[in-house]
Amino acid sequence: MTKLLLTPTEAADLLGVSRSTVYELLNSGDIESVHIGRARRIPSAALLTFVNRLRGLDDAQAA
Repeated sequence: MTKLLLTPTEAADLLGVSRSTVYELLNSGDIESVHIGRARRIPSAALLTFVNRLRGLDDAQAA
């Protein structure tokens, strides 16, 4: 089963960037996140949206 929510470290591994870069993207609002208690998690769909936005695709084109 695919994870629905990822830690910033897991997201960094998938994107091939550092964890601090992921936190910068989260703080700037480029990647959506949710809080569960004190933990910050990133929906896997938010990573796809971010990558598609970098590629210049909207959600309709990506599907």
